[in-house]
Amino acid sequence: MDRHQVELDAPGFGRSGTVIRYGHWGRPVLVFPSERGRAWDYENNGMVGVVADLVDAGRCKLYCVDSFDDQTWSDSSLPLEERARRHGAYASWILDQVVPFVGTDSPGATDAVVTGCSMGAYHALQLALTRADLFPVAICQSGNYDPAAWNAWGERGEAAYFTNPSDYVAHLNGEHLDWLRARLHVVLVVGEGPWETHPTGSLPSARHLAGLLADKGIPHELDVWGHDSAHDWDWWRKQIAHHLPRFV
Repeated sequence: MDRHQVELDAPGFGRSGTVIRYGHWGRPVLVFPSERGRAWDYENNGMVGVVADLVDAGRCKLYCVDSFDDQTWSDSSLPLEERARRHGAYASWILDQVVPFVGTDSPGATDAVVTGCSMGAYHALQLALTRADLFPVAICQSGNYDPAAWNAWGERGEAAYFTNPSDYVAHLNGEHLDWLRARLHVVLVVGEGPWETHPTGSLPSARHLAGLLADKGIPHELDVWGHDSAHDWDWWRKQIAHHLPRFV
């Protein structure tokens, strides 16, 4: 499998961000890691391996990125609004650095898929909701989509509101909502097994978010796996192997 790693400047974070590309041709798939994860986690946990047939066949190219969660959402020393502002800097790194790299590396390719597990699922959903022009398909695995529930404290201002799908989706309207209805498809995958309800809150959050999307008529699927399906890589491998072939 063709593998290529680059370092891209990440202003404000004190280090560069890593992007690892797997594959030579096909639909781009942007992959966020789980909480505090790095670009190589997807490969190290067997996720690249279970979709290797798609990559080798030229159906997709994976672009696995670093998180900076330790300086944004996972830094509980910061009030919620500051965490949200710092998430904005991370989103800018994705859009200003990673997206142009993908565009150069995959010239002519459009309509990328975005995916992630656990906190990576939040990143995937947030990016798709805000930039469905670039990422019209989001495959979100075992995510919690309410940053205000993540040991949050302090004020909840504009930054916190617009980075919280559990807040703003209910208030989408007008042309932007019409555009999302025509453009976006969200897949919310979650299990009923260990750690999906406690302590992660992934199962109730996925159900709540699915309800909000349904109320707004945004195309989506809620795929709830059984009581043996845990918040862990063993199950995430099975889930991505099931869902990704439909979109590449």
